[in-house]
Amino acid sequence: MIPTEIKITPELIASHGLKPEEYEHILELIGREPTFTEFGIFSAMWNEHCSYKSSKLWLRTLPTKGPRVLQGPGENAGVVDIDDGQTVVFKMESHNHPSYIEPYQGAATGVGGILRDVFTMGARPVAAMNALRFGMPDHERTRHVVSGVVAGVGGYGNCFGVPTVGGEVDFHPSYNGNCLVNAFAAGLADADKIFLSEAKGVGMPVVYLGAKTGRDGVGGATMASSEFDDDSAEKRPTVQVGDPFSEKRLMEATLELMTTGAVIAIQDMGAAGLTCSAVEMGAKGNLGIDLDLNKVPVREENMTPYEMMLSESQERMLMVLHPDKREAAEAVFRKWELDFAECGMTTDNLRFRVYHNGEKVADLPIKKLGDDAPEYDRPWIETPKPAKLDPATVPAPADLLESLVKMVGTPDLSSRRWVWEQYDTMIQGNTKQRPGGDAGVIRVDGTQKGLAFTVDVTPRYCKADPFEGGKQAVAESWRNLNVVGAEPLATTDNLNFGNPEKPEIMGQFVGCIKGLGQACEMLNMPIVSGNVSLYNETSGEAILPTPAIGAVGLLPDVDMAIGNGFVAEGDALILVGGHGSEMGQSLYLRDMLGREEGAPPSVDLAAEKRHGDFVRTEIRAGSINAAHDISDGGLGVALAEMAMRSNLGCTIELPVENTHIAFYAEDQARYLITCGSDVAEAMVTKAKEAGIQAEQLGTIAGDTVSVKGYGAVSVATLKDSHENWFPEFMAQEV
Repeated sequence: MIPTEIKITPELIASHGLKPEEYEHILELIGREPTFTEFGIFSAMWNEHCSYKSSKLWLRTLPTKGPRVLQGPGENAGVVDIDDGQTVVFKMESHNHPSYIEPYQGAATGVGGILRDVFTMGARPVAAMNALRFGMPDHERTRHVVSGVVAGVGGYGNCFGVPTVGGEVDFHPSYNGNCLVNAFAAGLADADKIFLSEAKGVGMPVVYLGAKTGRDGVGGATMASSEFDDDSAEKRPTVQVGDPFSEKRLMEATLELMTTGAVIAIQDMGAAGLTCSAVEMGAKGNLGIDLDLNKVPVREENMTPYEMMLSESQERMLMVLHPDKREAAEAVFRKWELDFAECGMTTDNLRFRVYHNGEKVADLPIKKLGDDAPEYDRPWIETPKPAKLDPATVPAPADLLESLVKMVGTPDLSSRRWVWEQYDTMIQGNTKQRPGGDAGVIRVDGTQKGLAFTVDVTPRYCKADPFEGGKQAVAESWRNLNVVGAEPLATTDNLNFGNPEKPEIMGQFVGCIKGLGQACEMLNMPIVSGNVSLYNETSGEAILPTPAIGAVGLLPDVDMAIGNGFVAEGDALILVGGHGSEMGQSLYLRDMLGREEGAPPSVDLAAEKRHGDFVRTEIRAGSINAAHDISDGGLGVALAEMAMRSNLGCTIELPVENTHIAFYAEDQARYLITCGSDVAEAMVTKAKEAGIQAEQLGTIAGDTVSVKGYGAVSVATLKDSHENWFPEFMAQEV
């Protein structure tokens, strides 16, 4: 019998995020009361953040396979074939709770964690993105959180040396007490050099790599699996502290180590640290693992076994090593001035045994820690579908073009230049398109191929109709890849929701999953990796359902990529997909009229496929000079963005009736494209022959955006409104 040094009380169980019935299940599994260390191990493995106990039932319904998918969910990151024996390795993960408590370190370590997920697979990171959501600009903490998060993302990514090529920033009162920080990373690896986390072989050394273990982050995964309340500031000690320079050395050492043939299996120490990495490696390989904590490098004195097992100190890995390669492996890590410590061994007994000071402090069935984690079929209530909004109830602005100036200067539509100029977007020298367009584009080093990246979701759509909102998140990522000429390959998701124990919140989750799944299936964009972040609530107030989609596309020639700014005077401006009429949940309705109501625009996936394929094909044929998808703010905002991007104006003609509806409707599956005037008629004809609505709206000319019958506004005036909001807000001049 292993002695219990601390009494396990109902209060202790609750504080570790376990239900009484879950603790009873632990007692049944091991036949005795756990030690405090064992209790900590179970709480880490069975919390929502690590076990996915509320979500895995539904995650299994998502499409995860495809002809290019080499590794789907279940590993540190997904792996997708990009031809020529090369792969792109990518994933997105959240660091929401830590980033609200301690914005800089929360965001920084979120970036560090996702980069480790990528290079643990044997891939060198080549691109990063982030999707950030904050409370209302006038909320007392918003400016502080924005400043810290952006500085943390930039501070870590810039020091590490990976270009940030895209992302999103939005504001909404539902995020006042719970910001979202979703970090994406992608890397390149040869298809025959992918490393997995499944331990193999009995009696193989288990080696600790990287930085030393401290008390930072102890209980972080448990904290990330619970709602916030008024004492969130007291949880600051559970936020990890990052060191990007150590991580850079860890990456170089790990990639060099992989060339020695020493690695049998390797796992990043992320959530729940040493516990999760050791258990996952052993359980996947149907092996047991013994650990001796006295051999784990530490940077603080008198750490308890509980603290060491649950620490989430950063820049650490765990490896199963070929014993005959030990000397070569250790030499690599010593060269990079990182810890290399043989701290355990694989066994054939399927036990997870932990020793400290000669005493056994944990002896648990390793498969039960993961395989027997609770799995819930949570009760859920379908979100009632709102009625379609009658466009006749949406009044026109007093001045159409004056309203456009206001729209492009609102918090959600203003330029994010203040944000992305704090990120290094050009490091590594392969960036083709920086942030600010529809998708970031990089060259695949040493080749002429290109990769495109985007992250998308419209949470207000998901709140109104989770199914259509889920479809729209995938559809918008599809469009953003197509408009740069990239073939959409696959996606990663980051599913951010409130408390799944509330049937209405679980209903949002289920609806979004169904929508995501249907769209990924129809658009041939399987989900190869991802993350679920639940309990994003503060004092009972949930965030908007926010299933962020990160998507990757391939260009056979990176020079095919085009931008979304007008290119030349005299070019024809063509609308693909027809005029819109759907004003429900539109930004015009919300930001100009103060109304959040109605059904979001419906998503016709067959039309998305048809229109996207057409636009991509014409871009690759060299027929299109510029392209932009129509989304937030409708046609009017898309026009303004193309004009501001290039400092060129346009003259267009819109339907005489309900012009403001055609201008601001957010109907999906639509694009604005420009082409030479000499091929415009043929372009429209070709689209119609493909069953696609298309019409020439006007011509690129001058330095104003001119709408027949409504006057004109200078591009400079639009830019002034668009560019100034963010810096003025952060300078406290709003």
